[in-house]
Amino acid sequence: QVQLVESGGGLVQPGGSLRLSCAASGFTYTMAWFRQAPGKEREGVASIDTERRTSYAESVKGRFTISKDNAKNTLYLQMNSLKPEDTAMYYCAARELYVVGDWSQHRWYKYWGQGTQVTVS
Repeated sequence: QVQLVESGGGLVQPGGSLRLSCAASGFTYTMAWFRQAPGKEREGVASIDTERRTSYAESVKGRFTISKDNAKNTLYLQMNSLKPEDTAMYYCAARELYVVGDWSQHRWYKYWGQGTQVTVS
């Protein structure tokens, strides 16, 4: 069992930056960030595994960076050059290492945080 608590969302102007944090009770999982805008399906933004291999959605490559600090049990998402279309509720998620489904599909993740709102306007 893992517990996830996000923070760091807020209102930012286009072109600005935000850093999201996710406090996790353990890191023996593949971790990911998802987002969901009103009326849209939850989509994968980025993931990182226990060997720090990362994956990104095409829409955020070059702008977002996922990282983790094992000593602090904290997952991060650094978001730069933000656009209005990045506006969404952002969620931290985790899945067991033996789960090998597409990292960007929310159905493969068992553990979720409560979400933090990011608004770019």
